[in-house]
Amino acid sequence: MAARIHSPRQHRSALALAAALLLPLLASAQAEESGMYQRILDIRDQSRFVPEKALTQLLALQAKAEQEPPATRAELINQLSVAHLRTGQLDAAMADTEQLINFGRTQHDDAMLAKGLLAKSYVLFEKAEASAAYKLAFEAEKLANKSSDLVLRSQAQVTVGQAYAEQGDFPTALSKMQQALDTARQATSDPVMLFGALNALTQLYTQMKEYDKADLTLQELLELAGQLRSPGRMAAAKTTEYVLAVEIGQYKRAIQAQQLALDLMRKLGSERMVGMALGNLSDAYLKLHDYPRAAQYANESLRSTQKSGDRSMESTARANLAQAYLAMGRIAEGKQQYEQALARYEQENNKPLLQAILREYGEALERVGDTAGAVSAYHRERTISDQLFERRRQQAVLELQEKYETEKKQRQIELLSRDNQLKGTELDNKRLQQRVWWLLALVTALGALIVGMLYRRVRHANAQLEVKNLELKAQSVRDPLTALYNRRHFQDFMRALPHSEARESDLVGALFLLDVDHFKHINDSYGHAAGDAVLKMLAEHLRVALRETDMIVRWGGEEFLAYLPAVSRHGIDDVARRILRSIAAQKVEYQGHSITVQVSVGYAPFPLAPDGTPLPWERVVNLVDMALYLAKANGRHRAYGLRGFANFEHTTLEAIEQDLERAWRAGFVDLSVVLGDAPDAVPPSPNEANNVVHIKHAQKNSHAT
Repeated sequence: MAARIHSPRQHRSALALAAALLLPLLASAQAEESGMYQRILDIRDQSRFVPEKALTQLLALQAKAEQEPPATRAELINQLSVAHLRTGQLDAAMADTEQLINFGRTQHDDAMLAKGLLAKSYVLFEKAEASAAYKLAFEAEKLANKSSDLVLRSQAQVTVGQAYAEQGDFPTALSKMQQALDTARQATSDPVMLFGALNALTQLYTQMKEYDKADLTLQELLELAGQLRSPGRMAAAKTTEYVLAVEIGQYKRAIQAQQLALDLMRKLGSERMVGMALGNLSDAYLKLHDYPRAAQYANESLRSTQKSGDRSMESTARANLAQAYLAMGRIAEGKQQYEQALARYEQENNKPLLQAILREYGEALERVGDTAGAVSAYHRERTISDQLFERRRQQAVLELQEKYETEKKQRQIELLSRDNQLKGTELDNKRLQQRVWWLLALVTALGALIVGMLYRRVRHANAQLEVKNLELKAQSVRDPLTALYNRRHFQDFMRALPHSEARESDLVGALFLLDVDHFKHINDSYGHAAGDAVLKMLAEHLRVALRETDMIVRWGGEEFLAYLPAVSRHGIDDVARRILRSIAAQKVEYQGHSITVQVSVGYAPFPLAPDGTPLPWERVVNLVDMALYLAKANGRHRAYGLRGFANFEHTTLEAIEQDLERAWRAGFVDLSVVLGDAPDAVPPSPNEANNVVHIKHAQKNSHAT
């Protein structure tokens, strides 16, 4: 994991890089000239590379600034927010931005207000409040476009382009970036803005995997950096070259570029940027499997970030060091470093970042054979995945409700408008009645006609409202991507399900929980749109593999749950085999790529009654989830089924839930293992001879072994 503000494949977004590269450019090209104003501009570049020194100098100017023109005072506040943000003082930076916004409003200066909104958006993004940051950036761009300040307009366009890229809307992002570049080329008085626009466009092309265009834009960027004769900007351009080289697998080129950037950063005395560069070098050597050197650079990055006080980058250094230690067999040290990094990510409350790190952690532990640790990491990652999925679902429902309320208010406005028209007509009728009595009958008939038309329109509006209510109800129980039932509907269904008594019968219910294998790799390699295509394919083929009477649910993220109300007790394994075969036999064709998809499955009959009393459905789903993670930890593309319990009087359900594999090996749980098509996949065997294990292979020419 490289330094997070540089690489689009890592866990900090491009908008954070916008703050790093563009914040010093916020000085207005039209500000009034004064001695203090020029002094602020001289400090501006220093705040990017050595923000601690810049902050000291800016604070020393505050007392004298009260007598300066409004533009100079505004620029001082703006640069203070930059320096506070770059030194990690987010509360102080936020206070600066609020002061700048209020100052812009009192001065009735749209350019000054736009500058304040942009600065606040960067602070909000640093605080992991991405949605609020995007909203402010969009508002700032509208104000900036009204200004004649080309530097400010290009700045806002770059920021909005990166916001669209963060949300996955690359066509709009590219349009904004190209617009920003055109604007920056017109701002000939400030070539630094052109540097920022070229740098942002290079990164966007890299994110879009348009590597030829990225390389072409990079060459112009490097040429401009040389013309500016700025060591700091040459270091930034070389770091962008590092990102592109890593993406296309040119690791030697990446290391050379980042090493040059590191040397320049050290000469500048920018300790924070040194820590980031060392983290990038550690990541490059991890990709080359040179783990001793990766650990060396990670340790250097750790010392540098501790010296500069950059807590976020310190966590990145620890995660890199943990991966190197695990790969070198230093398991305990690697786990310790990972846990320290995770503790920092939890403090930041950045759940998407924490989810990605936990998945990395689980995969690293799985590679070194720590199955129990990997299962634990996967459980933690799945919990966060469920929280994020629920948050997205709630947001979608809120958006639908908001849309419905807006349409309702619009209808009410239209009805009120018509009502006002009717009242006006009635007043006219009264005047006409007083003046021309013989027109009374005609006016009365006209009024009746209008009332009848309004009545019919009201009835039509009510009918449309009823249709909207039915649509909203249907959308509340369906997943918008796959059209499968959602988790809330399944929970309501299970609560309403009549209580089932445990009995010996050949016909039972069953629960199946599926998870897509290596789904993160699909998203990283082909993009989230490809991941969505995979999920829709899975939904379609689950409908084919199962019956119309079976309930299929989008459980969360890349997980699906199926409830079969009636199936042969001896046919449950066949259902698991059918699911594995039907999914593995499909390929998703996406933008010229053929994507193979496999799943892991956990399943069990329902109800389950270890002591004669049926378990609540929630506990059965939890046991099925543990069986799924056993399938994940033992090779993937297979299904683990919980058949029943044995010797239950010598254990407890809590002990079984704590470690299903241990309970199975101790002879308290009966499992079935259905393998995928891989001929070398060998299922684990229990230690006890009296444990019942049903092993079935999902191979083309045999049904069981």
